[in-house]
Amino acid sequence: MTNLRAMPLLLALALGLSGCAHTPAPDGPSQALPAAQSSFGRSIMAQAAPHEGRSGFRLLPNSTEAFMARAELIRNAKTSLDLQYYIVHDGLSTRALVDELLKAADRGVRVRILLDDTTSDGLDEVIATLAAHPNIQIRLFNPLNLGRSMGATRNLGRLFNLSQQHRRMHNKLWLADGAVAIVGGRNLGDEYFDAEPNLNFTDIDMLSVGPVAEQLGHSFDQYWNSTLSKPINDFLYWPPDRKDLAKARVRLAESLDQAHVEKKALYERLMDYRPHPRMKTWLNELIWAHNQALWDAPTKVLSRGEPDPHLLLATQLSPDLGNVHQELMLISAYFVPGQEGLVYLTGLSDKGVSVNLLTNSLEATDVPAVHGGYAPYRRALLEHGVKLFELRRQPGDPSNAGGSGPKFLRTNLIKGGSESSLHSKAMIFDRQKMFVGSFNFDPRSVLWNTEVGVLVDSPELTEYLRELALQGMAPAISYQVKLENDRLVWVTEDNGKIHTLSKEPGDWWRRMNAWFSTAVGLEKML
Repeated sequence: MTNLRAMPLLLALALGLSGCAHTPAPDGPSQALPAAQSSFGRSIMAQAAPHEGRSGFRLLPNSTEAFMARAELIRNAKTSLDLQYYIVHDGLSTRALVDELLKAADRGVRVRILLDDTTSDGLDEVIATLAAHPNIQIRLFNPLNLGRSMGATRNLGRLFNLSQQHRRMHNKLWLADGAVAIVGGRNLGDEYFDAEPNLNFTDIDMLSVGPVAEQLGHSFDQYWNSTLSKPINDFLYWPPDRKDLAKARVRLAESLDQAHVEKKALYERLMDYRPHPRMKTWLNELIWAHNQALWDAPTKVLSRGEPDPHLLLATQLSPDLGNVHQELMLISAYFVPGQEGLVYLTGLSDKGVSVNLLTNSLEATDVPAVHGGYAPYRRALLEHGVKLFELRRQPGDPSNAGGSGPKFLRTNLIKGGSESSLHSKAMIFDRQKMFVGSFNFDPRSVLWNTEVGVLVDSPELTEYLRELALQGMAPAISYQVKLENDRLVWVTEDNGKIHTLSKEPGDWWRRMNAWFSTAVGLEKML
């Protein structure tokens, strides 16, 4: 979810592009390349062999590590890189990754990039510049075919086909050589890697190695080869050519050099993967476990009305959701349970299951309308014993003088003026299994958007994730919502002292947005 004004992977590369007509390279169906074709892939296969079909996992809750892992996978790739994203924003982190992708393509790596069409709004030519490289292909998922040239005509076109255009590809997936993958909640942009001065999303990714990467490769191929995925050049009469790409690469290099001077500390932190690579260390820290990669069928977005349950990731998760006996922990940036979710969660709690939720507070969410869908359910959840924790806006805020907090939500790189918003999506089942991916506990993830993630059966890895969740629920970091004298209150900690707020934290603009989404009945679209 979040920003529909998403900017493309190549915003860094192009201003005022002009192109000449050229014959596009064939862009038919293709498949993920086997790990065995790459020396990097073969080394991963050898590492996985003693583990008898299990895959290796390492959590990446730290934003800097999450960025470095992506950059290092590009550097390690020998045959293929497959990237699938909902949002890509311009910024230093994106430009650095684009630079690495171009270098990988130069050395013969096949690069496939699949973007949700909202990323391309008004910027088809910009994105197509990268696809001018002979080893790079870019496709758009569920594209708007008419009226793409201007924002006004795009919005009008979406209104005429709203039943399909509000359904988006929300997947986040990064694959190298069919051997190593990154799944989780992060899109691409400075705000996801602690590199944006005004907003930082707290998120969780998972480095996923071995057989699971092959499963996720099948997921990517289904989307890539879907009739809903169209080559970027299909939308241009005069696509950029290699001369345009060469000019853009000069501009990219100049922008990175300029950032090195003007944002020296940030630049050197992000680029630390060059002098101090960490991938070998992370591969030695893997926890090996049985798993299942889960994803929605891409045809989900073609459904008239609600999709067939057989197409849904939520259906694949339902056996584990229905088999919780002791504890369920949910981390969901956007949480709207709906009536069915309410019955499920309160039913578990009534049976004695400990149910804990970490989501955004009104003051922290980047989509107040979603908070408006969640807020009406709080009373019923609390009455049945469900525990609710809402992330506070930021450390060091004058209204929230609670200190820096644990690394799950804070790093020492977030300044006092930088707002934080939860963007993580994870579930923990009975301290035994865990799910990490792009899936929120809301109608949009269940019914409308497509999602991907991995379910892992490992008490050891699950305990790491559970500890991160508990850190995020700490009173200096989050408000615990409670019922006192039949009224909602928000319990938190400032300067080491617990205190209670009787008014929900958040400004009038957020309150109005939250109220409006409830007043006009948007819940099922959230």
